[in-house]
Amino acid sequence: MELDDAYANAVYIPEGESYPPRWQVEAAAFREGVPRAELDLAYGPAPRQRLDLFRPEGAARGLMVFVHGGFWRMLDKSYWSHLAAGAVARGWAVALPSYTLCPQARISEITREIATAVSHAAGAVGGPIALAGHSAGGHLVARMLAKGMLPDAVAARLSHVMPISPLSDLRPLMRTSMNADFKLDAAEAVAESPIFMQERLDCPVTVWVGGAERPAFLDQARWLSAAWGCALLEDAGKHHFDVVEPLVEAESEMLASLLAFAG
Repeated sequence: MELDDAYANAVYIPEGESYPPRWQVEAAAFREGVPRAELDLAYGPAPRQRLDLFRPEGAARGLMVFVHGGFWRMLDKSYWSHLAAGAVARGWAVALPSYTLCPQARISEITREIATAVSHAAGAVGGPIALAGHSAGGHLVARMLAKGMLPDAVAARLSHVMPISPLSDLRPLMRTSMNADFKLDAAEAVAESPIFMQERLDCPVTVWVGGAERPAFLDQARWLSAAWGCALLEDAGKHHFDVVEPLVEAESEMLASLLAFAG
């Protein structure tokens, strides 16, 4: 369809198809090496309503939640465990949820699943809560800032939200073949687009995007920053697949920024 190429990533990244298998290997190695890993914790009754929780040595300084991407229709938490490494090294607990994928769930239903997952993880770890999400996951963490999405006690603990290469205006996706799975209509596309969220929690937000990403994703990141009046960082040379890799490093600029507002 008209915008299929605009939202294609792998074919424009050198050896793009090699990334998911590599993520799986790195994630599995991380899980095996973390002594305080709690895997497949249920946050709801559906098969994919599960999260992994990685705890640091000693009391956690707070909770980071990372929500994966894949256009709401691919992948799961098991590809991303290694992205917890940096925050765990800094003394934070990290939760990574899976969620029901399209077309088994609508995007609006996935949003509410993530709200439940964040709330469940918040019940297991005290302190400030930092949210990060990549691509479709960037959309989902941005949606957590809608007033009433999270319970008040959880919302009050949010310290920073970082949508990474987020999808912030869902209307263009109606002009892709992926909408056969999304089943977006105009009303849901607007209701689920962060750029149209007027009633938002007062929480620091940093939109992060790779400087070498596809123009459509640069646009999506810039639209969100402009709509919300929040910070935008374009990471020079990073593409859609490697833009999240700095979360692995305890001293990376990305992770330092994400955790900077925790007090």
